[in-house]
Amino acid sequence: MKENQAVDIYGKPYNRTLLVAVLLIGTFCTVLNQTLLTTAFPTLMKTFDITAATVQWLTTGFLLVNGIMIPISAWMMNKFTSRALYLWSMTVFLIGTIMCFAATNFPMLLAGRLVQAAGVGISIPLLQNIMLTIFPPEKRGAALGATGIVIGLAPALGPTLSGWIIDNYSWRDLFGMIIPIVIIVLILAFFMMKSVIPLSNPAIDIPSILMSSVGFGSLLYAFSSVGDDGWGSTKVWSFMIVGIVVITIFSIRQLKLDTPFLELRVFKSPIFTIASILSGVTNMALIGAEMVLPLYIQNIRGESAFHSGLMLLPGALALGVMMPITGIIFDKIGAKRLAITGMFLLTAATAPFMFLTETTPVIYIIVLYGVRMFAISMVMMPVTTSGMNALPQKLVTHGTAVNNTFRQVASSVGTAILISVLTNRINDSMPKKAVLDATPLAYKAQATSAMLDGYHAAFLVAVGFSVVGLFIAFFISSKVTATKAEKEVIAK
Repeated sequence: MKENQAVDIYGKPYNRTLLVAVLLIGTFCTVLNQTLLTTAFPTLMKTFDITAATVQWLTTGFLLVNGIMIPISAWMMNKFTSRALYLWSMTVFLIGTIMCFAATNFPMLLAGRLVQAAGVGISIPLLQNIMLTIFPPEKRGAALGATGIVIGLAPALGPTLSGWIIDNYSWRDLFGMIIPIVIIVLILAFFMMKSVIPLSNPAIDIPSILMSSVGFGSLLYAFSSVGDDGWGSTKVWSFMIVGIVVITIFSIRQLKLDTPFLELRVFKSPIFTIASILSGVTNMALIGAEMVLPLYIQNIRGESAFHSGLMLLPGALALGVMMPITGIIFDKIGAKRLAITGMFLLTAATAPFMFLTETTPVIYIIVLYGVRMFAISMVMMPVTTSGMNALPQKLVTHGTAVNNTFRQVASSVGTAILISVLTNRINDSMPKKAVLDATPLAYKAQATSAMLDGYHAAFLVAVGFSVVGLFIAFFISSKVTATKAEKEVIAK
């Protein structure tokens, strides 16, 4: 056997390149699926005769189940072999996709989305953990950079691909095109996927599973409801309070258990803690453009969903191209300089969006968005890798689950804040109904101005997120990996 031959947990050799290829193709399908329905909502509303609030559950419900499954993934990866878990997660995703494709009513379509989310909530943390396990710390930047292509590029391509399919084919084809690819991935995985993550066979703690599901589910649901119900809603605050209380009790329980369901002692590492916070804040800043810019392009510029997706496509490609490159750079110089430069660029490229007008040149929007995505590529994966490299190998699965959960909650918080700021500012600036009756043209001009005010306010908040991230970036460790002594302190 070659000295550097990769072997699984049973000591048997395997082809690492083929294993990674199968992982990336399968995960690309699952991540692409997250944003694939974005531009299909109007069509689905007509097809099933439902409201915008109802159709939104295809996204909200998906994110809720996904968020609930991520903390559970740490326990599952220590309990079941990575081969069995990957085959199971992709099979669950396939079943959900087939349900969506065959749906004859909205409840069946929603059920399919929730089943899909259960698979995705396991497959993404599993991908990251496998990459962190099969590559040594000094090569993890490049390895996670490759996963960044999938996790970053796939959701960015979703709206463009979705718009084109909706314009030319049926909404069912959004799911139909994924089914054969996932079947091929499952066949390949059956032969090429190996068990590479060491098992600790932890006991199942039912109260922890229940508290994790209720706590994170309630918190994510509360923030997801802000867009429709507002911050003053009793429902929003009720679920938020329940979520915070249950998560607090859950956290106390984890710190007392000998073998916790989710190991929160990963936060004993300052490097991991700062990296997780910066990763979450960067996600919040990213959402500023992901959520608000397409609304501006369609509502103010009058572009179709497909064309708005095309305008954002160069930025998505920039992200995909740069992810592996910034990963290689991280392996050489660490995350600090990359993170500071990236957050500075992100702040500088977001600020001009506060001054968008009806006639802002298209090329201006495309270039600025491209710079933002370029900046994100310098921060997201290098910072995440930095945090993971600070942990001993036995805590990596827990670190991945904690980091992903933190990012999921941060995304929900960021979305809630931006959408509420956007909505409130537009409502406050919107002209009175009497103006519409008296001077329709003046009403249109004032209404457009009100919407622009809303977009400006939302991007101001996004700039705020970026500035906070820039400040935090100065505290990131410049090391590529933590010392053995530092890891031993965390492991105790």
